[in-house]
Amino acid sequence: MATDIALRYIDTHPYENEQWDWRSGVLMHGLAELHLVTGDQRLHDYYQSWLDYRIDQGYQLVWSDSCPPAITAVALLNEAPSDDYQRVVDDTLEYLDVTAPRTEEGGISHNGILGKTSVWLDSLFMFGMVLNRWGEIEGNEARLDMMSEQIQIFADILQDDNGFMRHAQDWPGYDESVYWARGNSWVVAALADYLRIRLEHDQTDLEVEQIFREHVRAMIGAQDEGTGRWLTAMSHPDEADNYLETSASALFAYGIARAYRYGIVGDAERDVATKAV
Repeated sequence: MATDIALRYIDTHPYENEQWDWRSGVLMHGLAELHLVTGDQRLHDYYQSWLDYRIDQGYQLVWSDSCPPAITAVALLNEAPSDDYQRVVDDTLEYLDVTAPRTEEGGISHNGILGKTSVWLDSLFMFGMVLNRWGEIEGNEARLDMMSEQIQIFADILQDDNGFMRHAQDWPGYDESVYWARGNSWVVAALADYLRIRLEHDQTDLEVEQIFREHVRAMIGAQDEGTGRWLTAMSHPDEADNYLETSASALFAYGIARAYRYGIVGDAERDVATKAV
């Protein structure tokens, strides 16, 4: 089913039309993960052609949403050395280390050089998955430590006592009583991947595990009983313009299922993911 969906997308979306941004970057990461499972060369050809084309066209790293293409570069480097792909990873890490503004707490600002300094939940996936996967294939403890540090900074700023996380820090016009489903689901997916890597390195990170468990517990309480999905504004279930959000529900299911596979959560959480699927 996943391959059919992927190939239908590929057939109707030439890789040249896919941009250097979070949308295409997350898509290509999903295709690379699917390729690991299926070995379908058509998937590999598509995301590699896209990355090659975008490198040739030139790219800029200006905010967290510019970072996801590097996840695909890491996947390709895991197959064979490449100066071009290595440069993408190196440029992205340099952006995170040097260029990206940070908050007073040390959090990497989502808006980068484009606007107000503020941490957003999205970033923990957008740059976080680069740190996760580079730390994994290189055995680079410093990058995993950096991810742990950022997770804890983001949680200190954004996670409330109920386990939910607010979308953004001190953002004009943002209603801090709203817990946005997709923002929270980015975190569940990225933290599950980080904890998986630590376990595969025979390591633990008890602080991040606690953040993750509290977060998942909050998500479970917000799941829609009838559909297994989540409302886009989880804290405002009675608002007329609220709706059940598919991408957030898929990310929650992915993160929880991955955490179950590696023994981070138990059968009750697995049942939540199964219901969502």
